[in-house]
Amino acid sequence: MTPTATEGLEQFSNTAGVARALKRAARHLVPPAPLKPSVWAEANVRIPAGNAIPGPIRFDNAPYQREPMDMATHPGCYRISLMWGAQVGKTQLALCLQGYGIAHEPRSQMMMQPSQGDLTTWLETKFNPMVSANPVLENLLAKPRSHEGVNNQRMKSYPGGFLMFAWAGSTKTMRGRSAPWIVADEVDGYSGTDEGDEVELLWQRAATFGDQRLLVEISTPTIKGESRIEAAYEMGDQRRFYVACPHCDHHQALDWHQVTWDKDEDGNHYPDTAAYVCKHCGAMWNDGERIAAIRTAEQVGAGWKSAKPFRGHASYHLNELYSCFRRLRDIVQSFLDKKAKGDLQSFINVSLAETWEEQGEQAEAHVLMERAETFRAPVPAGGVVLTAGIDMQQDRLEVETVAWGYGNESWSVDYTVLWGDTLQDEVWRDLDDYLATTWTHETGAQLGIVAACLDTGGNAGYTQRAYEYARGKTGRRLFAIKGVPGWDRPVVTAPSRKKTGRGQRKVDLFSVGVDEAKLTIMRRLAVAEPGPGYCHIPADREAEWFHQLTAEKLVTKYLKGVPKREWHQTRPRNEALDCRVYAYAALKIASPNLKRHAARLAEYEKPDDVEERDAHEPVIDALREPPPAEPEPRKRKTRRKATRPRKNFVNHW
Repeated sequence: MTPTATEGLEQFSNTAGVARALKRAARHLVPPAPLKPSVWAEANVRIPAGNAIPGPIRFDNAPYQREPMDMATHPGCYRISLMWGAQVGKTQLALCLQGYGIAHEPRSQMMMQPSQGDLTTWLETKFNPMVSANPVLENLLAKPRSHEGVNNQRMKSYPGGFLMFAWAGSTKTMRGRSAPWIVADEVDGYSGTDEGDEVELLWQRAATFGDQRLLVEISTPTIKGESRIEAAYEMGDQRRFYVACPHCDHHQALDWHQVTWDKDEDGNHYPDTAAYVCKHCGAMWNDGERIAAIRTAEQVGAGWKSAKPFRGHASYHLNELYSCFRRLRDIVQSFLDKKAKGDLQSFINVSLAETWEEQGEQAEAHVLMERAETFRAPVPAGGVVLTAGIDMQQDRLEVETVAWGYGNESWSVDYTVLWGDTLQDEVWRDLDDYLATTWTHETGAQLGIVAACLDTGGNAGYTQRAYEYARGKTGRRLFAIKGVPGWDRPVVTAPSRKKTGRGQRKVDLFSVGVDEAKLTIMRRLAVAEPGPGYCHIPADREAEWFHQLTAEKLVTKYLKGVPKREWHQTRPRNEALDCRVYAYAALKIASPNLKRHAARLAEYEKPDDVEERDAHEPVIDALREPPPAEPEPRKRKTRRKATRPRKNFVNHW
């Protein structure tokens, strides 16, 4: 202590204690040296025992960590997105940034994990061991159960700020908290909340810090179209790490498709022969050359290169091929093991840091558009009965009327949207008028809708309104339905009776196996030639209808190696597909006698004042029943006890 600093201390009884306090305070009042986070980390951070290489951290083994870490202090950067694979140190990068925000440039921080269990694991296996191995950090954090500050499972305080913890799905851990630095780990594991996206909720609460705020998102990706980190990466400047070929000096990003290994005609693989093939000269790199190319990338002018201009959001993609601690043979063996178990998705997500695109059954909108046709009449000759499917939304009813023929060949006769608040009566009166409409058949006959299905799913209130409308209308062949997921279910099951109000008549509610019904519809849309199962589409249908009809895809996901089929929605709207499913359910419930309906149309005589069609004979031919199959050998008849048929509205239209 200088004489000036010690002047006036004689007035205190504990002169030595006051002097130590002043010395400690003076150390915190000195401005920090202008160090980048990567430089500070190499000078102060020690990797705890239990890791692959414990001791002082050295970025020579992972040079790709420097730039993303230093971007945290870039004056124009407010967001960093890391779509990284396994074994490349993304967790260590976040820990170094948090240590920098504790010791060198103190500021308040937030850390979010997918669940409370993930947060506890991260604290016990990552953060706390790092603090214990680094005296600089250990001396700054408040001691547990002391008067210096807070140090528990929810928050850790230190001079100049605090580090608070939260987990996805719990708005309670986010409410009323804000900090300029936010680290969101494994964001693809977040499930969302009723109040909105977790990351956006934290980001909005950091808005008061202005240019000082920073969001760091880290995750391995998951499903294409659903991955948060992939969406964040594409919003940023999309940087990839380039290395130079040791043979031709060509700069390139490491790609899994360039990895090769020997395999024989019997299907045996030899991962020990794995090598990386240069994209330019075709030279094969061994592990030593690959690791050397990674370590010297920045020295030879390679390193991180962006695909888009930087506008404050830096995004990085990195796969496991960049790990200097993994040999190619081990990565290839991991690929072969995952493929053998049917769990290739985990290799694509975790090792290659790429999204998994599910392969499944789906109709293509552009293919259906190309085969749209002009109908010769509102209801072409082959269609003999009409059914309707009605999808209920809060502000509208969407209805498709479908004509059905032999072999479930179908024609989309009409698609209408009835706008109006479905809690009010007006839109339902419009539906009454629509269901009473008739369409002209190619023979000249007028066809009405023989059955219609009304979806009652949705919000509470709207379901009740659908019940009220459908009540008592089964005799008029309008049926209330509810979609039920699950496989190996019939398309339609027997109805159950649902109450619609005190003292009111119950409604008959049919359950529709939507998974099986959608599979049937998708396979029929894939039929390429007119005939049984073929779906005819009018040429005047709008493009949006085609996209809605093909808005779902049947995919197979593997959960812990167990395959699970489910429908994945690829577009936000799918009402057209739902309406087609409901129209098909109406056909199954009504089960009309197509032969009898076709016979009536074939016998229809036009009025005298209607001009005869030149192609009348082809129309009659289309109504004729397909030729019967070859007769089967006669079987011996057995006498059965006569039973009285059940009398209900399903068996007796």
